[in-house]
Amino acid sequence: MLWRKRTMKIFAYGIREDEQAALREWMSNHPEVEVDFTDKLLDPETAKLAEGADAVDVYQQLSYTPETLTALHELGINKMSLRNVGTDNIDFETARRFDFSISNVAVYSPNAIAEHAAIQGARVLRQTKALDNKIANHDLRWAPTIGREVRMQTFGIIGTGHIGRVLIDILKGFGAKIVAYDVYRNPELEAEGIYVDTLDELYAQADAISLHVPSLPENYHMINAESIAKMKDDVVLINVSRGDLMDIDAVIDGLNSGKIFGLAMDVYENEVGLFNSDWSGKEFPDAKIADLIARDNVLVTPHTAFYTTKAVYEMVTQSMDASLAFIKGEETPNQVKY
Repeated sequence: MLWRKRTMKIFAYGIREDEQAALREWMSNHPEVEVDFTDKLLDPETAKLAEGADAVDVYQQLSYTPETLTALHELGINKMSLRNVGTDNIDFETARRFDFSISNVAVYSPNAIAEHAAIQGARVLRQTKALDNKIANHDLRWAPTIGREVRMQTFGIIGTGHIGRVLIDILKGFGAKIVAYDVYRNPELEAEGIYVDTLDELYAQADAISLHVPSLPENYHMINAESIAKMKDDVVLINVSRGDLMDIDAVIDGLNSGKIFGLAMDVYENEVGLFNSDWSGKEFPDAKIADLIARDNVLVTPHTAFYTTKAVYEMVTQSMDASLAFIKGEETPNQVKY
């Protein structure tokens, strides 16, 4: 009797059109792996599409609920690779019960997000949105839309991990002064003397503040009425990290009072079901975001800081590599410890 080695199989959920080229390249480089995919997101109903697979590859804002993980478990699947960083939408209690191996893509392109923060921050300082709106109405006068030079600002960087460090390098290229805060200091940056000991010190010195810390209980609403009051007048706020780092009501109050000069935001605490949807011709469901979008001194992007060709390639490739490693019983640096 002849025995044939069983083919390894990965099923990928939520594959967008812009991800297909990277996925097909990975498939061509791994002919030993059978790969199927869908544009549907993973939920208790769509889990059955992965029947026969050894692992699933996913990217979504929907929660990985007990019901969803149970549906995979009942198919004999306990290996899941995320194409993104965040894992806060996973029910880890259920994942532990079913002995799930989980990976994420912790570093796909720090430059993508850091560049977005720098570009949007500079746009706020130069008042490009207000100027664009004037020009669109054929108002070609300069005043009163005067800008501030990046090189003359002190930027406060909260969080000096991969993204924060790239942003610091970009801002140095402009000639800006940097002050930084991080519970875990980088030795090279510490040698440069850019760290302050407390957030209050950073708030007191920074003309612009950019957030690059994870969504953790201790960071929840770190930007609030109390912290804003400690900031310099005409401060610029930049958030391309996580929406729940900001109390958006306090930020709106700061914009209304003039304490905050401008805001660049790529994330929002209540973005699930709002961002990455087409609301044109429909009733917009969030009055706060509608108000912010309408302001000349606010730049809203719908969680697109990561969205570059390089980042998408890395997210697909690294997650599929992790799925294959799980199937083979090998270690992957992207495994989530929980």
